[in-house]
Amino acid sequence: MKRLAIGALVAVLILLLVPSCGKESAPTPTPTLPPPSGKIAFESFRDGNLNVVTMDIDGSNQTNLTRKYNGNGAPCCRDDGAPSWSPDGTKIAFDSERDGPWEIYVMDGDGSDQTRLTTSEADDTDPVWSPAGTKIAFNSDRDGQWEVYVMDGDGSNQVNVTNHPATDAFPSWSPDSTKIAFHSNRDGNYEIYVMNADGSNQTRITKKGASDVEPAWSPDGSKIAFSSDRNGQWEIYVMDADGSHQTRLTDNESNDWAPCWSPDGGGIAFVSDRDGNYEIYMMNADGSNQINLTQNPAADQSPSWGPSQ
Repeated sequence: MKRLAIGALVAVLILLLVPSCGKESAPTPTPTLPPPSGKIAFESFRDGNLNVVTMDIDGSNQTNLTRKYNGNGAPCCRDDGAPSWSPDGTKIAFDSERDGPWEIYVMDGDGSDQTRLTTSEADDTDPVWSPAGTKIAFNSDRDGQWEVYVMDGDGSNQVNVTNHPATDAFPSWSPDSTKIAFHSNRDGNYEIYVMNADGSNQTRITKKGASDVEPAWSPDGSKIAFSSDRNGQWEIYVMDADGSHQTRLTDNESNDWAPCWSPDGGGIAFVSDRDGNYEIYMMNADGSNQINLTQNPAADQSPSWGPSQ
């Protein structure tokens, strides 16, 4: 399974939702959306296999960009997922198993001109563009374990930057492209680390004894959002970029994970199973106004929030 850490951990730790009882609760205020800006790409199983889908930030105009069909006109073939918008919003990097192992591809924002960037015999997954738009970080197990690699935007100069015998994965760039956050189990459980973009100065910034994974750097560089199971189920947290002031943003009996920031830093998209299946949600950066955007019976996950065109 290519969703190497969080997928397996969520499957183990998912809790049954317990209906509330007792006295009647007060009516819930109608939530409001953050100011509209940009588009969200995500992966979805809604058309028979995993595909990359885009939508407006109010959940409208959901469009499958990578859907493929067999000779009978039915959806078919291999999975495509883990989209990442380029900083200028013109391209989407993604991973696909269409040619055998998982590899990194890039396409235009409308799904055209799909081009393969990696050609290893191992799995390369979960690409993330640098804010400068010149590099792509990704996961690879080509060296026998999952490592963080960095390459140029055209697929050249692929370099292992973590070089550690443990699992290192899910990179996230700082807004000045000089640092990369990632998660690793090198100290026994999954924690968040930060390193220079060349792999030097790898430093652990969470130390809770639970699993802290999937870091996402805020656009202004001051915060890192992440997923953690420290309170019994997966929830979204935020902390200062040095690991201080860790604050829980979501709080419910289901699982919330995979945070990604809006380009202006005012919102966070994430995945939740609180409505019975995996959906893309959005909330304000302080955790308020949590809203289901996808509302589809299939699994929707791995959001990436791109800029306005």
